[in-house]
Amino acid sequence: MIKKICIGLLSSVLISTTVMAQPINYTVQNGDSMWKIAVKYEVGVDEIIAENKNITNPSIIYPGQVLKVPTINDVKALESEVIRLVNVERQKAGLPALSANWELCRVARYKSQDMINKHYFSHTSPTYGSPFQMMESFGIKFSSAGENIAYGQKTPAEVMTCWMNSSGHRSNILSPSYTQIGVGLAKDSNGVCYWTQQFIRPM
Repeated sequence: MIKKICIGLLSSVLISTTVMAQPINYTVQNGDSMWKIAVKYEVGVDEIIAENKNITNPSIIYPGQVLKVPTINDVKALESEVIRLVNVERQKAGLPALSANWELCRVARYKSQDMINKHYFSHTSPTYGSPFQMMESFGIKFSSAGENIAYGQKTPAEVMTCWMNSSGHRSNILSPSYTQIGVGLAKDSNGVCYWTQQFIRPM
């Protein structure tokens, strides 16, 4: 029997390696940069670099060059469903929808994978520190932020039920302080799902 656990962190802060599916081949076009390609496919530049170890200088790519770009469409579909369900709950409460932030999804995905890799279940990562430190280290700027984590739930509906039945998690999901959300899913070697929701109000 898989244990199902939810933990939530609510905070308002004023600020002064997920397994990828088979990569696709992308032919570099005029005007492309690694960053433009990363944005197009909603993956990190680091992940593209990791798939193309033959490139010695990632700042220099040429039209016609073929790059391998990692894709995780199955994972993104499940993450998007969680975001949809969050906005259903917010609509019921008379709150505006949160917009999906793919860069924040990437951070949340890294957090879920980190919990698997480092065998912990906590908001404080031995790799990245607090959720707020982690977001900042990935270049995410915010005036307020929060995080929900969970593991063992098999579906977006199941994890959302878990979070909505917990006052702390529900407070994050229904907080008027946030305007954007990122959701990250990773699965361990036994197929157990680790879920991370991160919420921000951008600066």
